[in-house]
Amino acid sequence: MTKEKWGQLRQRLLKTVGQNNYTNWIEPIEFRAANDGIATFDVPTNFLGNYVNQNFADLILHELKTEDPTVRRLCFAVPAPVGAQETAMQDQPTVAPRAAKPANSGTLTTAPLDKRFTFDTFVVGKPNELAHAAARRVAEGGPVTFNPLFLYGGVGLGKTHLMHAIAHELRQRRPEMNVLYLSAEQFMYRFVQALRDRKMMDFKEIFRSVDVLMVDDVQFIAGKDSTQEEFFHTFNALVDQNKQIIISADRAPGEIKDLEDRVKSRLQCGLVVDLHPTDYELRLGILQSKVEQQRANYPGLEVEAGVLEFLAHRISTNVRVLEGALTRLFAFASLVGREINMELTQDCLSDVLRASERKITVEEIQRKVSDHYNIRLSDMIGPKRLRSYARPRQVAMYLCKKMTSRSLPEIGRRFGGRDHTTVMHGVKRIEELKSQDGQIAEDLELLRRALEE
Repeated sequence: MTKEKWGQLRQRLLKTVGQNNYTNWIEPIEFRAANDGIATFDVPTNFLGNYVNQNFADLILHELKTEDPTVRRLCFAVPAPVGAQETAMQDQPTVAPRAAKPANSGTLTTAPLDKRFTFDTFVVGKPNELAHAAARRVAEGGPVTFNPLFLYGGVGLGKTHLMHAIAHELRQRRPEMNVLYLSAEQFMYRFVQALRDRKMMDFKEIFRSVDVLMVDDVQFIAGKDSTQEEFFHTFNALVDQNKQIIISADRAPGEIKDLEDRVKSRLQCGLVVDLHPTDYELRLGILQSKVEQQRANYPGLEVEAGVLEFLAHRISTNVRVLEGALTRLFAFASLVGREINMELTQDCLSDVLRASERKITVEEIQRKVSDHYNIRLSDMIGPKRLRSYARPRQVAMYLCKKMTSRSLPEIGRRFGGRDHTTVMHGVKRIEELKSQDGQIAEDLELLRRALEE
């Protein structure tokens, strides 16, 4: 077995494990020698060697045996300093002496990073501008005034995108820093594995020697008492060393059920940032950005005016669904050789549009608006023309027109039997005020969010 043969085997492994796994785990290891049935590989860090041994050893061994049937097992070792003894990790993984670890082992990630998730591809709008600014600040790699940075929000709002963007940026700005990014589920798995293999000291060394610890979806450790305790101690050890911690979850720390109070307290002691549901303008901006990327794959394929606005209005809950819909639209249009217009959009995305269709009723809108303006529902629907009732009535009519499929005459009947021209006037008046009166615009946005929850 030669290094040249190993280079050929690596290309076969690339096809089997995929680009991300190959880049993170296979590419950094180097074939050293094969003696007495043992193939030895140099690895840059103990952790990487341990991970490869546990997750890819069988696959590598299978490929090696096609070239050298005498190979029976693998050994992964960190190159030792002159005079130091090399320590191998064989069938039952062991960890090399701490002295053998290079002073600067570079960035270490346990979860592959998505190359698309960078700051350049993150579309910033009012709902996420604070989270973006905080993530940018942490990604500079210098000292910050808040620790941890806690990002939370619903599915598809950009938490994981920002986490990956921070890791990418730190790789470029501060390559000497040891950055560890993983999900809470992976943290728990590592912890349980360390307990089972009686390697808790190695576990503690890995997680407490990083410069930046990033844990995604921390809500998954809720209810796991032992994992929470170890996470708590790891958290404290890193903060005491002024190491940065970045956490994400689907809700605020205080709202995570079965999370210990001391862990909640720690998570709340830094900067807690909510990624709000996207507004129409942000969704439109995301679509416009994605269209530019799609044009690289489908040159010459244009989008008819109004299509993006239609999608931004109709698919409002999840950015991933929105992006997926656009990808499908471009692929479909390319395959059938048609331009992307409204007709093709509705044909291609009929299932997505049905799933995203708002199921909001006129009665629900009336209740929300009357509660928001603190007036009785009977007064808003009734004949009184006082401004304190008339303006909320017009807001409710406007929302009924925009958020339901009801016709103007139907809406009028639900508002005390009013004529459709009255509804039309109310809708037009709110359209005008929306651009002139900041309070009206804010009220509409708050009510829209409340109704879409």
